[in-house]
Amino acid sequence: MNIGKYQEDFPSLRFSAPSEKVLEITLEAAEKLNAADADMHRDLAYVWRDIDMDDSVNAVLVKGAGKGFSAGGDFDLIDSMIEDDDTLARVWKEARDLVYNLINCSKPVISAIHGPAVGAGLAVGLLADISIAAKNARILDGHVRLGVAAGDHAAIIWPLLCGMAKAKYYLLTNKPINGEEAERIGLVSLCVEDEKLYSTALETAIELSNGSPSAIRWTKYSLNNWLRMAGPNFDTSLALEFMGFRQADIREGLRSLKEKRSPKFSEKSSL
Repeated sequence: MNIGKYQEDFPSLRFSAPSEKVLEITLEAAEKLNAADADMHRDLAYVWRDIDMDDSVNAVLVKGAGKGFSAGGDFDLIDSMIEDDDTLARVWKEARDLVYNLINCSKPVISAIHGPAVGAGLAVGLLADISIAAKNARILDGHVRLGVAAGDHAAIIWPLLCGMAKAKYYLLTNKPINGEEAERIGLVSLCVEDEKLYSTALETAIELSNGSPSAIRWTKYSLNNWLRMAGPNFDTSLALEFMGFRQADIREGLRSLKEKRSPKFSEKSSL
């Protein structure tokens, strides 16, 4: 396994091999709770293509450094998306590719979710084939709080995981979900004590890495046809999210987050 090549090609992420045939990816920007800046957003979109083609990798473990999994989108990146058409178009493509590349990656992916889990990081965490959350996990989609539609992964996976009623409740109200509740409603595969999160996730990754590659990969492929069938729903949600970056509410949502206050969104809508 060529860890150095991964590190060179995707420098915003940290790579290691905790066990033979297991590639570990760490989201590491501790000073901002691993929020995805432009570089991390790009790397999270395209690392899965390399992993898919890497015969030395049989399983992938994704975790966050420090106190959280990922705090969502970097404010500077959001500002650029609001102000610059080229940035908006590029990030739209990356957001689309992140979801489809992860779905189409043949290797099983295990996520270890602790603390805040929002935005592009959450997309990886919940689209993982097996998602393991600590009790202290704080899962939050966050889009409607920002003032845009829930687009980057929610429409394709949340209703399948926890049902339409729960998906609508949490996506529309923007209420956070802890690890135990996420497991109860089926949003994650498993919830464990905080101190057991990494060891449980690694044990799961090692178990999968030692299984029949063809049986595991073909099972993943067939199950993910449910997600592929939901592709048009995802494409629509992503387009509506990015259209929101040209509306007034995104500016107020971002300002209110920076100022740590409740937003005052516009009362009228063209919809």
